[in-house]
Amino acid sequence: MRTLSIIGIGVGDPDHLTLQAVAALQRVQVVFMIDKGAATSDLVRLRREVCERHLREGSYRIVEAQDPPRDRDAPAYASAVAEWHERRAELYERLLADELDEDGRGAILVWGDPSLYDGTLRIVERILARGDLPLDVEVIPGITSVQALAARHRIPLNRIGGAVHITTGRRLAQGLPDGADDIVVMLDGEEAFATVPGDDFDIYWGAQLGTEDEILVSGSLRETAGEIARVRAESRAARGWIMDTYLLRRTTG
Repeated sequence: MRTLSIIGIGVGDPDHLTLQAVAALQRVQVVFMIDKGAATSDLVRLRREVCERHLREGSYRIVEAQDPPRDRDAPAYASAVAEWHERRAELYERLLADELDEDGRGAILVWGDPSLYDGTLRIVERILARGDLPLDVEVIPGITSVQALAARHRIPLNRIGGAVHITTGRRLAQGLPDGADDIVVMLDGEEAFATVPGDDFDIYWGAQLGTEDEILVSGSLRETAGEIARVRAESRAARGWIMDTYLLRRTTG
């Protein structure tokens, strides 16, 4: 039976791989990389660097495929993502069938950790549910941008006896979560932090975490929101993309 390893590789530093991830990677013959176009070519390059750092030359091969486009203007967000996942499942299933021997091992390298705002596991579930391709799946956890953010700012995510709420920029823009004092925000393409009352929160923000282009900003949200917007725009213009994460921490009450 074919085996697929879904391996969390951290957020940009090849040293983020755990020993378990390295061991899993060294067992595979094929590494699948999904190309999302020139704007995110750095992500493919960093995945290649992970392989070059931890694998013996000639022991594996890389198979690249073009990611199916997603309709980002669709009014129904959830259904648009589901339709995109279905086309990705068809692509992954074809790659696994064509590029892996029946007893071969392949890997998909997931940014951060497969459990947090990544669709790979849901896509593989679709393949398994169809039942056309016998497949054994193993999941290897990785360091998330949330962990990297806390480490780089040298802060704990929670306060004594407190909870941490993890959400997206899309949901934050709809309003603050009820009763949340420590809010981690990911996938914020529209700078939703600018909609939050600045006098009530500090912000710990990071972009391109784990890479040589890492940027960190922290302080009162009211005083730093403009600076974050500026450096965020500059970084995005220079690279064509940006990956940022931040913690909002309530300062009152």
